[in-house]
Amino acid sequence: MYRSIYDLKDFYNSPSGQLVARVLRPQIRSWWESVKGQRVVGIGYAQPYLDMFLDEAERVISISPAGQGIYPWPDAEHNLAALAEESELPLETNSVDRVLLIHSLEYAELLRSNLQEIWRILKSNGRLIVIAPNRRGLWSRADWSPFGQGTPYSRDQLRFFLRDNLFVYERSTTALYTPPIRWNIVRKSFESLEKYLPWFLPGIGGVHVVEASKQIYSGITQTAESKVIVRGRHGILPNPVPDMRIRK
Repeated sequence: MYRSIYDLKDFYNSPSGQLVARVLRPQIRSWWESVKGQRVVGIGYAQPYLDMFLDEAERVISISPAGQGIYPWPDAEHNLAALAEESELPLETNSVDRVLLIHSLEYAELLRSNLQEIWRILKSNGRLIVIAPNRRGLWSRADWSPFGQGTPYSRDQLRFFLRDNLFVYERSTTALYTPPIRWNIVRKSFESLEKYLPWFLPGIGGVHVVEASKQIYSGITQTAESKVIVRGRHGILPNPVPDMRIRK
């Protein structure tokens, strides 16, 4: 497990981490084309992906797990990063439009509580994107990367966890087909690899990207008076007559 946020920062400052960000950022942006006037929250380690929303969203907040640590973000600007337990987010109920969950689910000790807390802070039309390592992917075997730490998941597992915590599955894809090989020739070919490998080896993508929405159950309208008609063998039965006899 990555115990320090600086381990994650060092990874994203490396050529392999920059490759990961170049692959995942367009995928996130294609699903969230516009967040104008919305509140966006990143949970886990989302800083490499949140900066593309800074000039558009009404508010952007990055929340890091308490055990991971934190550093000021963004650089040379007002701090938008906070440290909190993922099962006790310091945000109001129904106050967030979008949540990006990355480098979080695979490390979660209280998975149900974490997802329930995200459900709480999301608005009724809120959306959640979960990015988690693919159990069958190559990146889950790269111990030197954050995707090689923690617990990887299958797509069905993610769908089950989301459904079990009152989220509606919307869509999903698999990304990061470029092998976790730290060779320049591989990194320079990532565009071709990301384009063609899904057709030949669809199961080896490094991460699952899943979008879900908050599920709200509607109540049943009930009239002020509820009339019950009891039908018997010979039609409608008369209303019962109270027994007025005096009992000894």
